[in-house]
Amino acid sequence: MPKLALFGRPGAGKTTLSGLLTVELAEAGADARILKVGAPLYELQAVIYAVAGRPLPDGRVQDGQLLNALGLHVRRINPGALTEAFGLRVRQVERDTPRAVVLCDDMRAADVDAVTALGFRLVEVTAPDPVRLERKGGRGDLSAGDDQHSTEAAVDAVPWLRVDNSGSLDDLRAQAARIIREVLR
Repeated sequence: MPKLALFGRPGAGKTTLSGLLTVELAEAGADARILKVGAPLYELQAVIYAVAGRPLPDGRVQDGQLLNALGLHVRRINPGALTEAFGLRVRQVERDTPRAVVLCDDMRAADVDAVTALGFRLVEVTAPDPVRLERKGGRGDLSAGDDQHSTEAAVDAVPWLRVDNSGSLDDLRAQAARIIREVLR
């Protein structure tokens, strides 16, 4: 089962690339599963908004400031909490759909060792800061996360592949197609 973990600065296009990889996999007749290391943080975000009387209408909505704080404190309490839960979900997918390609599009610096120990190949997604910041600003987040926050620290790892996302969506899709051809060899 091939596994890819995408990393890069906020707004670089990790989630967009994972969606395009999923499309390319489907067109190649392969199955994909997207798993997020930060899934428990999104669950906590939803609970906090519900408790505050402002339930989130969509699970994809991000309150970047809240997620930064939650990530910091969950990792402070138990540094392995997110990656341990992620590992359980990865092993479940391996059991249930052993031929699926597993994609993780939210790996952070603190996750590298645990994610690579699970057999993930790392893919770095980059975009020039002006492009990245414009994309990040256009996402419609409830609040923007802080690029300088400790949870957004640069990943210090050698990627299997680097993806330059400075062009168009069609350019990114072409790169996704090349990645999938390589993964499915």
